[in-house]
Amino acid sequence: MTGILDGKVALVTGAGGGIGKAIVVAMARAGASVVINDIGVSLSGEGGSASPAEEVKAEIEGFGGKAVISTDSVSDWDAARRMVALAGDRFGRLDIVVNNAGILRDAMFHKMTPEQWLAVVGVHLNGSFFVSRAAAELFREQESGSFVHMVSTSGLIGNLGQANYSAAKMALVGLSKSIALDMARYNVRSNCIAPFAWGRMTGNIPAETPDQIARVENLKKMTPEKNAPLAVFLGSDAAKDVTGQIFSVRMNEIFLLSQSRPVRSVHTGGDWTPETIRDRAMPALASSFFALDRSQDVFTWDPC
Repeated sequence: MTGILDGKVALVTGAGGGIGKAIVVAMARAGASVVINDIGVSLSGEGGSASPAEEVKAEIEGFGGKAVISTDSVSDWDAARRMVALAGDRFGRLDIVVNNAGILRDAMFHKMTPEQWLAVVGVHLNGSFFVSRAAAELFREQESGSFVHMVSTSGLIGNLGQANYSAAKMALVGLSKSIALDMARYNVRSNCIAPFAWGRMTGNIPAETPDQIARVENLKKMTPEKNAPLAVFLGSDAAKDVTGQIFSVRMNEIFLLSQSRPVRSVHTGGDWTPETIRDRAMPALASSFFALDRSQDVFTWDPC
């Protein structure tokens, strides 16, 4: 039986566990040869081991798949170029890049340190740029390719104590759209997935009140594997007309998320002044203001 990714080569960052592992295994099962990138550290940056990636590689080879390991860090430009070169050296090409690698340094904004900010932005945003930029050279030569960027409703909607993570993920949405626009002429696609899944990145969610406990129990039902089919599809030729979009996966639900567009306007015959804005513009616009929502305030129903 042929797979939807037969003949393709995929690079998945942060693929030693969680969503990254689920995606890289699913892509291998769909026929792709894969580069498993993972530096083997905790979410706080501790440790450093190839063993998680080695376990994933063994699983893939166990069902006849082809895989190679990269332990380079996405947050370093030269390292990003090495992992992209590895795909070309071992498999002769590169067709799919999944930017999934991530860390957390959560803190309330007024307590967040520059080090916490820079660490998270360095992996999520800079790392996604470095890997995508390195791969873009191959994609342009091939005149084909697909980028899949893992973003978050923490940025798209909002969350407490994650200014660094939210900002980096929202910036990644802008990066994806720019890639889609700039590389459309080369038949290169770029899309985002905001996943819902229980794993290392969500394991620190408080579970003290009855509402929090219920939310965590619902999250645990949403395994990382639920996000893999969409990533596989977006990497395939079947998605040749899908680019510049933002999707979200929540258990068995797939959402197409909106992008910023004007929702309401006001006009004046002359020049606006601070006073006329106060008296006319803001009262007219106020009914369309967005609340200070968090992800759980928008996704209020149980996952299905």
